[in-house]
Amino acid sequence: MAQAGIHGLVGVAVRRWTPTRKLLLLGIVLGNLLPDADNLAVAVATVTGGSTEGMHRTFTHSLFFVLALVIVFWLVGLVAKRPSLTNLGFGLAIGVLMHILLDLVIWFNGVEILWPLSSWVNLWEGVTPPDWFSQLMMPLEMLFFAAYFYWLGQSARRQGTNLDKVRGVRVWTAVQFILFLIFTVLVYTLDSVFMTIYGATYLLSLCVAAVLTVQMKETIEGIATDK
Repeated sequence: MAQAGIHGLVGVAVRRWTPTRKLLLLGIVLGNLLPDADNLAVAVATVTGGSTEGMHRTFTHSLFFVLALVIVFWLVGLVAKRPSLTNLGFGLAIGVLMHILLDLVIWFNGVEILWPLSSWVNLWEGVTPPDWFSQLMMPLEMLFFAAYFYWLGQSARRQGTNLDKVRGVRVWTAVQFILFLIFTVLVYTLDSVFMTIYGATYLLSLCVAAVLTVQMKETIEGIATDK
């Protein structure tokens, strides 16, 4: 998988080409982050001593998951008579699809693109990055979280939106950057205990990213209006 922060930045990068429909762009950004929530299932299985086989880059990285998001949110929006919920569903689906494509293009592991059908696709099959590079990818998660949070803060100040949340975003930006520095050292010096510390921190950072994304909705959407 590519770093979650990269997915967040890619999500907001399409803002200028996104129709101004309420919750659509918010959905796109959240959808870019959503697939890596399967790491929560991996963490639970690890803690409980269960198997983690088939939990990552499978059910949340499937085209059937994309289709399910569209259908569920379309039905909810129809029943609730709230077009914005339908927009949110379409945005989530677009974001998840973007996430899948990015994982295929810039990462060295495959994606079960038609899960639950056997459909593992790996465009980098046969390419094995050096160990130092694979290890560095973990602390870089924190750096790209920091980059995404920095974008949120800078955009809010520039647009004059969500100004009451800017201080909190700045704090989390600093926290992520400090974690990047710490983990860059620890990943090469600690043994297996590093993965426990890193895994817990990563999941917390992913949850924070999702919460901040929702809180900064007006900033992300550029004060979009319902259509």
